[in-house]
Amino acid sequence: MSASRTIICLLRNDLRLHDNELLHWAQRNAEYIVPLYCFDPRHYVGTYHFNLPKTGPFRLRFLLESVKDLRNTLVNKGSNLVVRRGKPETVIAELIKQLGSVSGVAFQEEVTAEELNVEKKVREVCAKLNVKVHTCWGSTLFHRDDLPFHHSSSLPDVYTQFRKAVETQSRVRPLLQTPEKLNPLPVGLEEGSVPTAEDLEQTEAVTDPRSAFPCSGGETHALARLKHYFWDTDLVATYKETRNGLIGVDYSTKFAPWLAMGCISPRYIYHQIKQYETERTANQSTYWVIFELLWRDYFRFVALKYGNRMFHVKGLQEKSVPWKRDMKLFDAWKEGRTGVPFVDANMRELAMTGFMSNRGRQNVASFLTKDLCLDWRMGAEWFEYLLIDYDVCSNYGNWLYSAGIGNDPRENRKFNMIKQGLDYDSNGDYVRQWLPELQTIRGADVHTPWILSSAALSHAQVSLGDTYPTPVIVAPEWKKGSGSSDTTVRRIFIEIIKGPSHTPKQHRDRGIDFYFSRSKNL
Repeated sequence: MSASRTIICLLRNDLRLHDNELLHWAQRNAEYIVPLYCFDPRHYVGTYHFNLPKTGPFRLRFLLESVKDLRNTLVNKGSNLVVRRGKPETVIAELIKQLGSVSGVAFQEEVTAEELNVEKKVREVCAKLNVKVHTCWGSTLFHRDDLPFHHSSSLPDVYTQFRKAVETQSRVRPLLQTPEKLNPLPVGLEEGSVPTAEDLEQTEAVTDPRSAFPCSGGETHALARLKHYFWDTDLVATYKETRNGLIGVDYSTKFAPWLAMGCISPRYIYHQIKQYETERTANQSTYWVIFELLWRDYFRFVALKYGNRMFHVKGLQEKSVPWKRDMKLFDAWKEGRTGVPFVDANMRELAMTGFMSNRGRQNVASFLTKDLCLDWRMGAEWFEYLLIDYDVCSNYGNWLYSAGIGNDPRENRKFNMIKQGLDYDSNGDYVRQWLPELQTIRGADVHTPWILSSAALSHAQVSLGDTYPTPVIVAPEWKKGSGSSDTTVRRIFIEIIKGPSHTPKQHRDRGIDFYFSRSKNL
């Protein structure tokens, strides 16, 4: 092996070449670079509280695609991706001993316990073997060092305060230049094969043609998706109007899975938005993409501030709530058998595809925590298992928010499942897509099969409690009009339930108003 200077770059949730500070730094400081990805066996065991599978088939398929794509990109740049199966600290120790010329190990910092534990063990190994460690911060839009807060402890507990501060007092850093060529691997180092799901003793994902996310993992596909959504179709210019959709690929950006694995840089998205606003149009929709990137930042900084309290049953607010752990109710929720069609359709979409819309996530989380009163961590760990775009900070931050024990100043925030279904799936097309047993119930009636007459159910060949469940719960706010077979009463029931929209108009666009306001005092 060469005695020249070699740096190992441990890649985890930063599977890209563009705007990758680790590789950028190593290129300047080493003659040989070892980009390394480890399939850590700890990612393929049970979740912490309820022993649900930790990595589901859809995310694993996306990860394998992302790893292969990064390898192809690096090969084209004169390098390669070294792939190993094993704990990073063990693999790195073996590589240091094997190469004999390693001057540094570099990795991007994470903020939650399991990832920090890996970092601690890597540091210990490097200290023992007299190898320097270099770290960087690269997962957020705004760099941690550029926040207008002296310390993470002074991070505001309300998102709006955070947003106003960073938008007026911080700036997004420029993109790092992507190298034309990368320094090579050390001579003779085996790159290793990318494992299959079977190699990792995991289940293969089955493709469902109904999926709203039929996309492949990897930087190449992430950049192509942005080009399609921004420059080829101008879909970004109507994002705010379409983002609450439920069916199809193009109602939202769908960037989240690539962001979660670091296949695309949030800074790249931001700078593309700014370019689009300059060259095409700047409106509420273009702003809203940035607004949601800021939410992603916020939850990561919240995790930095609160540490393991993100995972505690009492949440950030240390609030005691008498959560239930009824496994029968939980099974009905996770399998889409609650008898509440809008909830069931979303849960079946998740189980069949690994994806669920943002609108769906808010509703099924509200249903689990506020209607069923189940331990919020049961839902969080089920999402951890199945979501393609699982991101520890966003997932747990959002579940705490839904459970009313996180960053939410509003008390008793609860969604009305029937109203939400009628608002966002007014004709019932989404429900019928995922609940084939209700396909013959026409229009909005599909959201409330339990209030249909026996004749109507018979005509639709639906037998409640047999072909489709009776509701596990009927919340008080749904009850008006239920139990009557009269069409007029049903229509009145639907009108009552729909009522005014959940968010008062004067509060709906606060972030947008702020973005386009000169005074910035909203």
